[in-house]
Amino acid sequence: MTSRKTVTSASSSFSMHSIRNLLVLSSLCHVISANTDRERAHTLMTENPLIDGHNDIAFQLRIGYNSSLNKIDLHDVSKLSTDINRLQAGHVQTQMFAAFVFCTTQEKDAVRLTLEQVDLIRRMCTEYDEFKLVTSSEELKKAKMDNKTACLISVEGGHSIDSSLQTLRMFYQLGVRSMTITHNCNTPWAKAAVQEYKFYQSGTENLTSFGKAVVEEMNRLGMIVDISHTSSFTALAVLNHTKAPVIFSHSSSQAICNHDRNVPDWLLLELKKNRGLIMVNFYNRFISCGAEANISNVADHFDHIKKVIGAESIGIGADYEGVPELPMGLEDVSKYPALIQELLRRNWTEGELAGVLRKNFLRVFEEVERVRNNLSHKSPSEIPIPEEMVQNPCRLGFKLPENQIQKTSSSRAQQGAADLLILATVLLLSSIFMID
Repeated sequence: MTSRKTVTSASSSFSMHSIRNLLVLSSLCHVISANTDRERAHTLMTENPLIDGHNDIAFQLRIGYNSSLNKIDLHDVSKLSTDINRLQAGHVQTQMFAAFVFCTTQEKDAVRLTLEQVDLIRRMCTEYDEFKLVTSSEELKKAKMDNKTACLISVEGGHSIDSSLQTLRMFYQLGVRSMTITHNCNTPWAKAAVQEYKFYQSGTENLTSFGKAVVEEMNRLGMIVDISHTSSFTALAVLNHTKAPVIFSHSSSQAICNHDRNVPDWLLLELKKNRGLIMVNFYNRFISCGAEANISNVADHFDHIKKVIGAESIGIGADYEGVPELPMGLEDVSKYPALIQELLRRNWTEGELAGVLRKNFLRVFEEVERVRNNLSHKSPSEIPIPEEMVQNPCRLGFKLPENQIQKTSSSRAQQGAADLLILATVLLLSSIFMID
């Protein structure tokens, strides 16, 4: 006869064995699920490689390498988060590269420095075979067919045009296809979300009449209007004035992280009406509002924005090279698949993620180009900014400096006296000959 103690012992042994088997099975299922999501993410990104809205490598190349492309190999730049090998590993097919210069260049040499940054990006994207500089949605799609990483150029900060529509047009001619209305400083014609510098603190409207002229000219040219960095009410003014969809190229959700650089829900709803796009930023301070963040924290922003305005209004603008702190698991541009894997785990559909990866941005770019085509009958704008709005002693236009004006006046007076002397001599000689 089996004793109760023996039965209990056997039962306990069976129970522990079962629990162990369940744990092993659970772990196995988790591994299989993770592998499946990883494979799905890889397949999805192979078919729909990423268009990322913001990368500051040109700024880092200037700061760290004095813009000397000949001294580095962009295939492998270990000191940075971006290089060609890791872009390819991360399935990045199009990268918007920012031509950025500090706000401290405003009222000084912002235009020259921005031109130098544009030159650096153009060189980078034409001297390496893996890159292809593109200026249209069709060229972007062709680059994918040619297995190239397409380069789009953006200017980060309206201070770079020095309140000049002519300068804006010249940037377009050089290949720039996007511009953020402000950076972390006001311009004479628009207000920023974060005002780290004291430019134009008083009297500046969110978007002045000249600011509206900038938006109109960008619409006419076919340049994407970027409202990352602007104040919420500047962004609203742009949304109310533009004829084309706009983007937040590198901003996240203010409801998840209450930072001025993020976008509140009420403004997301206005963006939805515009058919525009918010491209989620990875900076820890915008993601978790702290020094540390992880992939799950980033995915929370995607989930919230999707809930408010739908997956069709979302893209990715990670801001690599532009921020000092990045989430664990997203430390460099090779790590994008880890985010897609997390969103798949959260039951995002492959169709939704194909939009986030590239199709949503392509739609916006194509609509911007359609608006340009519809405005092709319009002449370039000749609206100047009122002189009293620009507090810039270096902005001379075609006026001569005072000392040159005085010299010119003196020279003209002397020339006038000489002319009178010559005329008097001629008249005197004429009268002599007439007497004879």
